[in-house]
Amino acid sequence: MEIRNATMDDLHAIAAVEAACFPAAEAATAEEFAGRLAHYADHFWLLFEQGELVAFVDGFCTDTPDLTDAMYADAALHDENGAWQMIFGVNTLPRCRRRGYAGLLLQRAIADARAQGRKGLVLTCKEKLLHYYAKFGFVNEGVSASTHGGVVWYQMRLRISYGNTLPTEFCRMV
Repeated sequence: MEIRNATMDDLHAIAAVEAACFPAAEAATAEEFAGRLAHYADHFWLLFEQGELVAFVDGFCTDTPDLTDAMYADAALHDENGAWQMIFGVNTLPRCRRRGYAGLLLQRAIADARAQGRKGLVLTCKEKLLHYYAKFGFVNEGVSASTHGGVVWYQMRLRISYGNTLPTEFCRMV
């Protein structure tokens, strides 16, 4: 197993995993991923198993505290010095789920955001996944203004506290 940041060479594999994980109305296209990789490839965390991309997490940084639909569409909104790490997608191939891959990638994204001095991370998810992200310290802030893909999304935020230890539930997962 290998975890690393993305390069443009990963474009087709990233688009294929996304297409396997989300309905077409919610999935980013290869063209959208090309723009994202051009602007913030270091904010893609990829997990490979035997040389195959099986999971990834991606998002960009901004000073805007809430995740908006415009962020998905415009990679140029990325601000490398932004206070918040947005998470646009947490993807694991369906046949590789329940192996802890998404958790490993989220832990890496959280650790990188901490190392970069960010205030925290923000993501949106469907109601059925609220409990999953809560395990990592994300707090449900209610229904998001996002209407991406015609779905009801909930915004969750993990505020990074510097100098404090991780929640007990998180430590048990590691």
